[in-house]
Amino acid sequence: MSLLLGVIADDFTGATDIAGFLVANGLATTQLIGVPEDKIDVEAEAIVISLKSRSCVTEKAISESLEALEWLRRKGCKRIFQKYCSTFDSSKDGNIGPVADALLDALGDNLTVVCPALPINGRTIYNGYLFVNGVLLEESGMRNHPITPMTDSSLVRLMEAQSSGQCGVVPAEIIDKGSQAVKDALEAARTEGKRYMVLDSITDTHLDIVGQAVCDMPLVTGGSGLGAGIARALKKPEQADAEDAAKAGAAQPGRGVVLAGSCSVMTNCQVALYKTKAPARAVEPERCMADAEGYGKELAAWVLSQPFGADCLSPMLHATADPQALKDIQKKYGSKASSAIEETFAVVSGLLANHGVTRFVVAGGETSGAAVKALGLSGFAIGPQIAPGVPWVRAIDKPYSLALKSGNFGTESFFFDCQTPEALARLDQSAK
Repeated sequence: MSLLLGVIADDFTGATDIAGFLVANGLATTQLIGVPEDKIDVEAEAIVISLKSRSCVTEKAISESLEALEWLRRKGCKRIFQKYCSTFDSSKDGNIGPVADALLDALGDNLTVVCPALPINGRTIYNGYLFVNGVLLEESGMRNHPITPMTDSSLVRLMEAQSSGQCGVVPAEIIDKGSQAVKDALEAARTEGKRYMVLDSITDTHLDIVGQAVCDMPLVTGGSGLGAGIARALKKPEQADAEDAAKAGAAQPGRGVVLAGSCSVMTNCQVALYKTKAPARAVEPERCMADAEGYGKELAAWVLSQPFGADCLSPMLHATADPQALKDIQKKYGSKASSAIEETFAVVSGLLANHGVTRFVVAGGETSGAAVKALGLSGFAIGPQIAPGVPWVRAIDKPYSLALKSGNFGTESFFFDCQTPEALARLDQSAK
């Protein structure tokens, strides 16, 4: 099995997001947690290395990304994909541009593309502006994000503020003409001295076209939609057996828990619906800050006290907050509250694993990272998608199945969709 694509992702849920789309389009994919040791031997067509570089110090983000690049190159990988969120999640001082600069320089190239579009989840790009469900990014719920509030929808302005080069746009009118037209536009941009080109993408057809156009570039940057387009370009339809590619990561039965740390609009809706039917407990930021270890033990004990069985809905711990409550918490505590909540969820995850919990459904990139670290996992096999961008994953070295969800992904019923068939059948029966 030859390695066709190497992905460097800036957080855990973003990594499983693109890995799920690669598998859905027939690429057997393994996700690794952090830069692995050279002795690790991975048999896959795509390898996704998940870092925690979205909001860390820029120098660290660059260093870890370059380490990931060198590891992939030592494995013979010639196509590198810098993965970030479909809502960009990066202010003018963010890490996407500096990391892209460093990767381009290391690869000896001077041009790459920028394309976070994911139309199936409502993320589209037109004239270089990023939209979420038809409204500008800056007018969406992302403007209230606790770590990376998005107040500018122009990908051109964001990239030029972050990176060392000029940025342009390949408009939808060019993309509609086909992959050769896109290649010609990129070559013209290179001649003009552009370093980054935003690719308009309004539909999956656009992503197929740009995937064909850029699939052999040394470096591309973007979201999972572009990853899917590249996967379709690399794998002919008759070769793309998504069901076979997903077998290794299929969810296993077992005792489960839902951990919701995201404060996104969609996660708030998902929590509100799920707690009408399942055991649920709110996580209090003040108590996390006072004693994350002790409070984590209390929360874990509560989870373990709930009914358990194949026909029971998994209990939920949630730290969600509406926009006004979130603003109040940020004003009072700053970033310390988010860090304390992550630490508490990490304590809970480790304790639950020690007491037989094997299915973890986690909402929020930072929360997912904390849970994965607490479980001591080195990587995942990628399974079938629960929702676009959210696959089941199975740890390659421990008996855990996980669903790691970016905050705004999934429908309102997402947490129900993650339950065992027996639990859903019992729920249906009780509703009659």
